[in-house]
Amino acid sequence: MPVRSLRSSVLKWPERETVLTAARRWASEQARRHPELVALGCYGSYARGDWGVGSDLDVVAIVEHCDAPFERHALSWDLDALPVPTEILVYTREEWERIVRGSRRFGRMLRDETMWLWVRAGAKELCRVPSATTG
Repeated sequence: MPVRSLRSSVLKWPERETVLTAARRWASEQARRHPELVALGCYGSYARGDWGVGSDLDVVAIVEHCDAPFERHALSWDLDALPVPTEILVYTREEWERIVRGSRRFGRMLRDETMWLWVRAGAKELCRVPSATTG
């Protein structure tokens, strides 16, 4: 987590690559903990490269299925191991396909901006990102 130096009032924030390396490690661990995981990525300032002090990490997960209502999908995901505050959206495969094919701006942004951290073998077409790491 970000820390304040004892001798200074300057807040030290982890560098982008530090955050992304930790996120990739965390994503691989989540693949083991959540066998329903299809893909996990980040979007927002860390994906775009315009992060700064105080930026949170925005994460999106695609799962095969989830019986809970959408607003409860993220409850079983532990974000504490990540070095900055993190928010996660969890979509089923069906929900993801619907949102990124739709005409809403948020869906287009997710489709075009997400930097994939972990993708199940055989699921790259779902993410539209040829440089994704396969798990």
